[in-house]
Amino acid sequence: MPERGDATGGNLGGLWGVALARAAVRVAGPDARSYLQGQLSQDVAALGPGDWAWALVLQPQGKLDAFVRVSRTGSDEFVLDTDTVVADRLVERLNRFKLRTRAEVERLPWRALAVRGGGTGGPEGAEVGRPVVEGVVEGGGARVPFQWDGWLGYDLFGPAPQLPAGVAAAGLASYELARVAAGFPCHGAELDESTIPAEAGLVAACVSFSKGCYTGQELVARIDSRGSNVPRNLRGLELSAPAPAGSVLRRAAEEPAPAKEVGRLTSLAGSDDQGWWALGYVGRGVEAGARLEVLGSSGGDVVASALVRALPMALSQAAPPEP
Repeated sequence: MPERGDATGGNLGGLWGVALARAAVRVAGPDARSYLQGQLSQDVAALGPGDWAWALVLQPQGKLDAFVRVSRTGSDEFVLDTDTVVADRLVERLNRFKLRTRAEVERLPWRALAVRGGGTGGPEGAEVGRPVVEGVVEGGGARVPFQWDGWLGYDLFGPAPQLPAGVAAAGLASYELARVAAGFPCHGAELDESTIPAEAGLVAACVSFSKGCYTGQELVARIDSRGSNVPRNLRGLELSAPAPAGSVLRRAAEEPAPAKEVGRLTSLAGSDDQGWWALGYVGRGVEAGARLEVLGSSGGDVVASALVRALPMALSQAAPPEP
């Protein structure tokens, strides 16, 4: 398998943007802060107006309801944004636990644009990495910073957000390539209601271990106290050829262990020119550097070989805009 090294095909150093399937949920009222403090894994009470953080909304048993970004947009107002596929479930979940609480939960009629690019230094890095939520007005929208393991940018929310001047339009294929390389998980692919947060690498960015109790805390704390040993982990994969999500992963024939299923693909991105890059869950005994075989989603013939990579696979801050 050729070693390409950079899943983005090179950092172009510019800003690019794409429409994103992301939804915003507003929680507002005198009890909004205290209510969310008991429902989210992050220390919401420590957020000042304009601050933001990644957080988890969990089931009582500790599995995932929603992976969200929480922004404090006023003294008694917060906006949670998440993948559109779980937005209605998030609203239902927050309302279900909202007993005798002076706070309203509503899904906002907003669309989203993702802007990514630049780098960790220089003027473009400073532009995309502004730490404060900006421009929040009633019904108008917001600009919310984005940062995940060196992948920088911001997201624009509103009724009809537009790409700023100087930001090149890109396609979803470019976004997916950057997302996969960065190891940023999404609902419907890496995340669902059976996900344990530690498996997906969400704990470090999303959980406060110094705050008070919150729904689902027990499982998160127990796994952390045991060294975060979970049966499977999300990993990057460099493939020799494309394979669909759901494809079976097993140890390569030359590996010392018997050939058996050790995981499944969850996302695929790339091309013949850029290389094929994937995310997938593999058993905890499968380390970075291991070589695996990829079978079709129903098993059968080997369709590709895979090299297991640590995440992020590259600082994927730029991706080529598509025609």
